[in-house]
Amino acid sequence: MDYLELLRERARKSRVYSSHQLIGLTVAQILGDEKHKSLYIKLAKENKGRDLIELAKSVADRGGVKNKGAYFMRLVQKFGPTKKDEDSNGQRKK
Repeated sequence: MDYLELLRERARKSRVYSSHQLIGLTVAQILGDEKHKSLYIKLAKENKGRDLIELAKSVADRGGVKNKGAYFMRLVQKFGPTKKDEDSNGQRKK
């Protein structure tokens, strides 16, 4: 195996170094929108991952949604999942 072939093989493997990256990639897979995975990773970094995954699953389960990624983002804008530094009542942690 030559060096260029080794580099190509390493480039194909996914590298996830933190939990928000894994959550963002999971959301992208659930919605079938891997094109915008960096956006979902950013959302996962800023928001609670569990809320994002639950919202993505609910969007994926709905019938008749043509663009699941756009619908998901609309719901995030409208209702917004809980931020990481907020408790369950929407109050900022001290």
